[in-house]
Amino acid sequence: MTTYRPVQVSKGAGGWGGPLVIRPTEKKRFVVSVTGGGIHPVAERIASLTGAPAVDGFSKKVEPEEMACVVIDCGGTARCGVYPKLGVLTVDITPASPSGPLMQYIKEANFVSGVRLENIQPLEAEPQLLPDEAPAGEVPDSTGETPEPSNPVPPVVRPNKVTRLIEFIGRGMGKVVGTFYQAGRETIDQVLRNILPFMAFVSTIIGIILYTGIGNVIAEVVSPLAGTLVGLLLISVVAALPFLSPLLGPGAVVAQVVGVLVGVEIGRGNIPPQMALPALFAINPQVGCDFVPVGLTLGEAKPETIEIGVPAVLFSRMVTGPLAVLIAYLFSFGLYAD
Repeated sequence: MTTYRPVQVSKGAGGWGGPLVIRPTEKKRFVVSVTGGGIHPVAERIASLTGAPAVDGFSKKVEPEEMACVVIDCGGTARCGVYPKLGVLTVDITPASPSGPLMQYIKEANFVSGVRLENIQPLEAEPQLLPDEAPAGEVPDSTGETPEPSNPVPPVVRPNKVTRLIEFIGRGMGKVVGTFYQAGRETIDQVLRNILPFMAFVSTIIGIILYTGIGNVIAEVVSPLAGTLVGLLLISVVAALPFLSPLLGPGAVVAQVVGVLVGVEIGRGNIPPQMALPALFAINPQVGCDFVPVGLTLGEAKPETIEIGVPAVLFSRMVTGPLAVLIAYLFSFGLYAD
């Protein structure tokens, strides 16, 4: 039987959550890396210190109940909440805090972010409680039986029909009000955590472009590509390359930045407005490529499906990406006619 050793993973600079104590067992024996670029060094260090094997989640499927932990590089969209929901200890190398549609499952006890190699330390094994040792505060008697409580349980008094009807109506109304109130809280929380920061990010990028004049420099590079159909096709092919798309997908940073740049240049007249629709599809073929193995896992796909499905989806983006640009280009005719 393999002997596994526990490690402690703490949050890094700008990180959140933890510290997590990872203790692989014979049942939970895999350290899974879902980072889009093979096995991440953080996953390798956890595996070497614990003695558990490290697995690339893009090439091999591992059931959640077999994961000692999972290493991700999510900036706060889906993966950071999927694995905590599945009950898997999640180590995020990106300094992210609870956000996204599954943020309610992200807790300090199952999630830690901003992790670097120096945040992973071996932990001395804790002594296990022997079967004949009772926890503190529970002392069995000499006969080995649990003593009966000294105070007898009072008899249950059942309410009459009118009282039960009023109680039923009150509980039903309370449940409806509570559901709408919780929905409102989650909506406001999503706006504060996701929508407003994104708006601030876009505003900051636009301000930097306009103030520094970097837009003129970028326009000389982007305009020849974003201003022609051939250039947009080239952008979509590069963004959809199978060895790049999983790395460009997390947080959709590339799509956000390039999208803002193209939008600014369209507003300044450097790029024709009819290129806005095909440009939208040209900068987005990599979106979701980092989520492919996670989606297949949630769909309970077989290992053979994972091995074939991941490269199939990544390579298919090289076809569907440029094709989407062509379709968008055709539908853009007449959209901005005077």
